[in-house]
Formats: sequence, structure tokens, C-alpha cells
Amino acid sequence: PRVSAFLSAKTDKILQLKPDLVIGFSDLQADIARELAKAGLNVMLFNQRSVEELLSTILVLSSVVGASDKGLQLVKQLEAGVAQIRADGEKFSRKPKVYFEEWDEPMISGIRWVSELIGIAGGEDVFSELSLSHAASGRVIADPRAVVEKRPDVILGSWCGKKFRPERVAARPGWHAVPAVRDGELHEIKSSEILQPGPAALTDGVRRIHAILADWSRRRSP
Repeated sequence: PRVSAFLSAKTDKILQLKPDLVIGFSDLQADIARELAKAGLNVMLFNQRSVEELLSTILVLSSVVGASDKGLQLVKQLEAGVAQIRADGEKFSRKPKVYFEEWDEPMISGIRWVSELIGIAGGEDVFSELSLSHAASGRVIADPRAVVEKRPDVILGSWCGKKFRPERVAARPGWHAVPAVRDGELHEIKSSEILQPGPAALTDGVRRIHAILADWSRRRSP
């Protein structure tokens, strides 16, 4: 049964399940965690934001559930996969400039692990400085012209579960001058592959980013 959404939870339903441990993610779930703890449940709340923290969370969680060896094995596999993609990305003759859009109204750029994965995949996040902000409010792009000025070669969209609409992005005033729009380099990445801070982002997510950037690079190789 579904007993919780990201920002709300049915405490009574969760209590009925009598869980040994409740695991949450993000400071946005702090109130949920507090309520469950007050009800007598054991709660662990993670707040991982970087690739390193994603891997660390796997190790901590696997230890808590008595599967340290499996957790370590998984982390080693993930690290090896990421290292291979990084090596492949370093072969690009030029790093494409990438704009990642996590939401459209307001425009929000990529969170830290997304920005890092863009770099690992061979690209350059044009708003990497915003990715360091802990809250989404710190990644809001108030003026759409800021993206035009960055002149990204590739635009990646993942609107938190909402369907990405490249035609809407391309129709924004002045965006016809953006290389990514001019060249039709607007791509969707499933939120389940890139916006969930766990193994999927370090496998399917980074592979998808790398595949897009590798295609871009091949088409521009001399």
C-alpha cells in the first residue's frame, strides 16, 4: 500500500505496518520524520546531495540492514561504472556546454549530483555554481535570458515526473539563438533515472547523459 508521498505521509497507515525502520530522504521530509519518531518509530533521514554522498548513503544503509558486504560490492560496481564513463567522456574533443532543467515554472537548474554527473559524462554544466545550493530555491533562474547568455550546446530536461516539452522550451523568447535550440539538442531524461539520489542516477542516469553527449560529440568530430 502507498502510505507516503514525498511531502506528506499517512502516519496512522505507516504505524499499522509496524515497520522496524523508516527511511526518508531530504530535509523536506524532516516534519514527517519527526512525527514518526514521536510516534515511537525508528527513523533514518538521509540528505545526500553529491555523488560521493550517494555512495556513502549506500554503505550506511547496507550496514544498518546487516548487508555491509553487499553494500560494499554494489558501491565498487557503481564506482567502476562511473570511472569508465568518466574515461570515455574525457575523449571528447570538446566538452559540450549543458543546461539541465529540473523544473520549468519557475525554471530550476540541476541539483548537485546531476551537475557532477554531467561533468563525469563529459559535459560542462553551465550553472554548476547554482548546483551547490542546498535548497531548490537557490537554483531558480529568475531571468530566462541567463540561459541564452550561457549558450548551452545541449539542453537536458527532467521536470520532476512531469512530461518534458522541448517545443515549449524552444519557444521561449530569444531562445532561438541558443545553440541547443538551433541544433535540436533538447533531450528528456526520466526523473526516475536522474532525480532519485541512488543507484539509478549512477547507472541509467549517467549513461543516458553520456549517450546524448557522445552523439553530440561524434556529430562534431573533424
